[in-house]
Amino acid sequence: MVRSGGESMLTGRATGGTGPARFRELFLQGEPIETGVRPSILSSWQRSRALGLSPNQSDLPYRDDFEPDGRIVRAAAPVLDRLQSRFDGSEMNISVADASGTVLLRRFGKASLARTLPAFQSAPGFVFTERVAGTNGIGLALAERQLIRVYGAEHFAERSQGSACRALPLRDPLSGRIEGVLCFGYPRTAEDPSLDTVIRRAASVIERRLLRLGSTRERALLRAYLNVEAETAAGMRHMIGMDQLASMLRPQDRAVLLEKAAELISRAQRGAVDVALPGDRRITLVSRPVRSAAGVEGFAVEAVLPASSPAAHAIPHQVDEPSDFAPVPAASPATLLSGAVATLATPGSSSSPPALGHPSETAPGRVTVVGDGLPTADLVVGHGAPDDQHDAPSPARGLLLVGEPHVGTYALAARRRLELLSEAGTRIGTTLDIRRTAQELAEIAVPRLADFVTVDLPEAVLRGEEAGDPRHDLRRTVVHGIRDDCPFSPVGKQVEYGPTTAQLRSLNSGQAVLEPDLRAASGWLARDPEHSERLLSRVHSLIAVPLVARGVVLGVVGFYRAEDPAPFEDDDRSLAQELAVRAALSIDNARRYTRERSMALALQRSLLPHGLPDQNAVDVAHRYLPAESDVGGDWYDVIPLSGSRVGLFVGDVVGHGMLSAATMGRLRTAARSFAELDFPPDDVLTHLDNLVGRLDREDPASDGAGIIGATCLYAVYDPISQQCTLARAGHPPPALVHPDGTVSFPDLPAGPPLGLGGLPFEATEISLPEHSQLVLYTDGLIEDRDRDVDVVLDQLREALAHPERTPEETCQAVLDTVAPAAPVDDIALLVARTHALDPHRIATWELPADPALVSDVRASAMRQLTDWDLDEVAFAAELILSELVTNAIRHGTGLIRVRLLHDRTLICEVSDTSDTAPHLRRAATTDEGGRGLFLVAQLSQSWGTRHTSKGKVIWAECGFHGG
Repeated sequence: MVRSGGESMLTGRATGGTGPARFRELFLQGEPIETGVRPSILSSWQRSRALGLSPNQSDLPYRDDFEPDGRIVRAAAPVLDRLQSRFDGSEMNISVADASGTVLLRRFGKASLARTLPAFQSAPGFVFTERVAGTNGIGLALAERQLIRVYGAEHFAERSQGSACRALPLRDPLSGRIEGVLCFGYPRTAEDPSLDTVIRRAASVIERRLLRLGSTRERALLRAYLNVEAETAAGMRHMIGMDQLASMLRPQDRAVLLEKAAELISRAQRGAVDVALPGDRRITLVSRPVRSAAGVEGFAVEAVLPASSPAAHAIPHQVDEPSDFAPVPAASPATLLSGAVATLATPGSSSSPPALGHPSETAPGRVTVVGDGLPTADLVVGHGAPDDQHDAPSPARGLLLVGEPHVGTYALAARRRLELLSEAGTRIGTTLDIRRTAQELAEIAVPRLADFVTVDLPEAVLRGEEAGDPRHDLRRTVVHGIRDDCPFSPVGKQVEYGPTTAQLRSLNSGQAVLEPDLRAASGWLARDPEHSERLLSRVHSLIAVPLVARGVVLGVVGFYRAEDPAPFEDDDRSLAQELAVRAALSIDNARRYTRERSMALALQRSLLPHGLPDQNAVDVAHRYLPAESDVGGDWYDVIPLSGSRVGLFVGDVVGHGMLSAATMGRLRTAARSFAELDFPPDDVLTHLDNLVGRLDREDPASDGAGIIGATCLYAVYDPISQQCTLARAGHPPPALVHPDGTVSFPDLPAGPPLGLGGLPFEATEISLPEHSQLVLYTDGLIEDRDRDVDVVLDQLREALAHPERTPEETCQAVLDTVAPAAPVDDIALLVARTHALDPHRIATWELPADPALVSDVRASAMRQLTDWDLDEVAFAAELILSELVTNAIRHGTGLIRVRLLHDRTLICEVSDTSDTAPHLRRAATTDEGGRGLFLVAQLSQSWGTRHTSKGKVIWAECGFHGG
C-alpha cells in the first residue's frame, strides 16, 4: 500500500479478482463500495457511471482545432524535451493537455512507443476529460485540481487497466487559473514514488516559463519578488510552490485569501492580516512592496502557513534531476524602502512578536506598521536574523498574489463581481416557479449590489403567457431589502410608471438605466409626490433593468441603494444588467414551463372522464392530483357493462408532459373499447399489451421508449353474484374495505407492464359483500423517495378503516392524510362502494333446446313483467325473448338459460353452451330468414354478446319509455 495525496492506495494485480480490480468489478456490477477505493477514484467512477460511459469504450473525441503552438505549448515544449532525455529508454509517455483536457504535446522515453501505441495515446488532439474518457489522469487532475495518481484498475476504461499515471495541473502564476495538465503515463509495474517530486518540479519550471510569456509589467513585478527571494541567504524559511499551496487550500479558502490579498495590494501599504478560515484554522497574509528594475512598483502577498504544517518541510533536491527542476530558493528578508533588511518574525522563536493587534512597546529594533483598517503586523528590522532563530521551526510561505495597487483595487472589485455572478448562476433558477425565481434574483443582489430590489412582472407572464405590452398591467411581484420598512408598493399591487421614470425608459429601450441621484431625476415626484417623497427619504440611487429573454420583455427590476452614500456607477449597472439577463432566462424558462404545464394539464383533464355514467352497481368518487413539477399520464375510468356489471380502470403512462397526456388519452380510449366488447379483465390487458407494443413499434420518434412500461388495473364487478374479477399489469394492488371496516390488499398476480409482450396476465376473482369499498390508485399515492412504502400503506389502511364514510369523503381523507404534500408524480384515485341487485328483481328460467317450450317461457316472462309493473315494455321484450330463444334453440347447444334483470333498464339475457356468436346482417328480399337480430336491434337500446367459460350470453336492453 502506498499513499497518494493523503489517500491510501492499494496496489496489486489489475486482473484476477483481488486488489483494485476486484473493487472495480464489484462497482461495475452495481455492488456498493465503501472501503478499499480512494475517495477521489470512487467519486470519479460514480461520475463516469452517471455520465453513461461504458468501460469498454475504445475511442475518444478528437479535436483538430487545438493550438499546436499556443502559450502552454511554448512554455512546456523545452521542459518535455529535457524530460524525454531523463526518461530515455523507458516506457514513459509524457504529455501536456490544455484546460479542456485536449492533449497538445507528447514525448516518449522510447521512440518506438510513438509507432506502437494507439493513436489516442501517441498523437495530440485527443480529449481526455472525465466527461468523455472516464477516470484517467488528465481528466481527474482537472476535476480534483491537484496532483493525482491513477493506478491500473483504478482507471474506469478497460483499455487502461495495465497503465498507471500521474498528472498535475499547470497554473498561471499570476491569475492562479489552471492553464493545462502535465501527465506522466507508464506501465503500472514501473510505479516509483519519486515521480511525485519530478512532476512537481517539472510543472514548476513550466509555470515559470508561463510567467515569462505573461504581461511585461506583471512579469517584472513577480521577477523582482523572486530575485529578492533568491538573493537572500538566510535559508530559514521555506518557499512552497503554487500548486502545493493550492492543493492545501479548499476552493472557498482560496477565494477568501485571494480577496483579502487583493485588498492588501489595493491599499498600497506594507502590512499583515490574520485570516480566519473554517475549522479554527488561521493563515497570515503578508504584503510587502516590490519594485522592478524598470521602476514598476507593486506589492506581493505571501501566505504564511503554520510551522507545524506538513508543507513547511523542504523537498530535498535530487542530484540526478535536471537543474531547472530545483526548488525556488528559500525566501528570506526583503529590503525595506529605508534600505534596512526586514525579516518576518518566526512564531515560537525567542524574538517572536506579540499577538496581532497588540504591538510591543519595549522590544528594541522592532517597528509596527499599521495599515488602514488592517490588523497590526510586526516586522523585525536589522542586519540579519538572531542566532537563536536557527533552531526554531520555520513556517512555510507561498506566493499568493502580486500586482500594482491600482490594479489591486480593480481586481478586488472585479473579483467580487465575478463571485456574485458565479453565485448567481447557482442560486437563480433553482425552481421552475416564476415568483420564486424573481425572489432569488432579489436575494442574490441584496446587500452586495443593492439595499432594496423590486421585481415587476405582467399578469400574463405570471400565468405563463406572452406579455402583450409589458409597460402596462405590471404587478409588483417581489419586494426584498435589508429592512422591511421601506415604502415600496406591496406585492400583488398594480404599479404604474411615468414616461420619464427609469423603469419605463428601460422597458422602452431594452437597456439598463442608471439614475445616480434620484432626487435629481425627473418624473419621480410628479405622479405621486407624497409616496415618492417617502421613498426618496430612504433611497438615493437606482438602476432599472428590463428583464429580456429571447427578445421578449418580461418585466423590470429595480436596484436601489440606501445605506452606501456612494451612488451607483457604470460597473454596477453592468453587473445589474448581467444579473437581470440571467434571471430573465430563468424566468422565461419558468414561464414556458408554466404554459406547457397548463396546456398539458388542460389536455390531461379533457381526456379524463368529465362525469360518471349512470349505473347502479357502485357509488363512485374520483380524484386526479397532478404532480408539483409536471403533468403525468395517470388515468381512471368507469364503464357500464352488460348484465348490470361495471368496469373500473386505473392506469399510469410512463413519463410526464404533453406527450404522456396524449398517450394516456390513446390508451384510455383503447381500454374502454376493449372493455365494452365484454372481454374478461385478463383478455383486456392482453389486447392492451399488444396494442401498446404495436404503437411503440410504429412510432419512429419513440426510439424504443415510447409508452412501453405503462401500468393498468382492470376490475369488473357483478352486483348479482357480488363477485369482482381483477387483473393488473405491473400496477399497485387495490385496497379492499370490508363492511366491518377491515382493510386488506388482495394479493393479485402482478403481471408485466404493458408493451413488454410474451407474458400472460392472470385474473383473480374475489367476493365483495354489499357496501364494501374497492379503492384503486396509482403509484404516485404511495411511492415517494422520502417515505417507506410499507409506512405509507399503513397510513392508507388507517385512512380507509372508516366504512361509514361515503366514497367522496374517503377520497378526501386519503388525499389529506396519505398523499405527499408536494407529489413528484401525479395521483389518480378511484373509490367504489358496491351494491347488490335485489334478488326480487331477477327472474331466471332454464329449458332444453325444444321449440315447443318457447311459448311457455314467453308467457312466464310476461307474467313477471306484469309483477314488476313493466307492461310498457312487454311487447318489445316478448319479441326480443322470442327471437333470442329461437336462435339459441336453432344454432346453440346444450341447456338454454333465460334471465330478466330489472335494473335501470330491462335486460333480457339468453345463454347457451355454444361459442358461436350471432352477427347482424341485412337480409335480401328473397331470403326467408336473417331478420331476427335486425328486429332485436331495432326494439332494444343496445344488444350484444359476451363469452363466458361455459358458452355465451346474448343480451338486449329495453328502456322504460317505449322500448
